[in-house]
Amino acid sequence: MRSYSGQPGNDMAEAKVRLRIITPDNVKTDEDAGMVIMHCTSGDLGVLPGHMPLSAALGVGALRIICNGSERKILVHGGFVTIQDDVVTVLTKDAEWPDEIDLARAHADREHAEQRLRERIDDTEYRTDQLLLRRALVQIEIGTPPFDEIN
Repeated sequence: MRSYSGQPGNDMAEAKVRLRIITPDNVKTDEDAGMVIMHCTSGDLGVLPGHMPLSAALGVGALRIICNGSERKILVHGGFVTIQDDVVTVLTKDAEWPDEIDLARAHADREHAEQRLRERIDDTEYRTDQLLLRRALVQIEIGTPPFDEIN
């Protein structure tokens, strides 16, 4: 595994990984990135060029794409990631870019899940509502523009 210093002139500063996010309906993205950070079931995982081969299960969460000093986020609804030869392949049941997120629905889903979690319900419903709440919170995070873009 190679190290990354981020210093201009360093070979790694110019290196990229190929990111492919694939859903059953389409290819959400197939692009180069300097770094990819995703939410795995065992914790967050950052991938730089030269990362060792790996497969992991993904949780519901933001996948961050960092390239040339800018960052974009996409919501990934679980799935799996494989990393091989500087190619990061995400297979997920769904992924949403910020402009695809219905914020009003996400806020409503959050309120509904929070209300149901305050009630004592069986374990299966409780887990389902926890997942609904997590998805709604990540949708709100990703779908809400940064403060400097609101004005």
